[in-house]
Amino acid sequence: MIRTDNGPQFISHAFQTGVDTIKIEHERIPPKTPNMNAHIEAFHRILEDECLSRFQFETYEDAYREVSKFMKFYNERRMHSSILDLSPQEFYKKQRNEKLEIKEIRL
Repeated sequence: MIRTDNGPQFISHAFQTGVDTIKIEHERIPPKTPNMNAHIEAFHRILEDECLSRFQFETYEDAYREVSKFMKFYNERRMHSSILDLSPQEFYKKQRNEKLEIKEIRL
């Protein structure tokens, strides 16, 4: 599934044809509810600040390599304050064995 806002690129027939062709369900957030995408928007900001803005990529392969390295770091080593200063991987492993109380997230 892919979730998008209602920007013109996402309500176009071409986009809908594309997701139908590759058999991905397309969900749009309701109009005037930007907080429904707040988590992914926050992630995009982190990706931009901590990865993309640090490099001037010469090729698609260069960009792919650096983003892949960043994703590995983000999920396996980067501490996240909203999940007890653990990495997502650490949090996932830990919460399988015990109930963890995470901080309330306000949108």
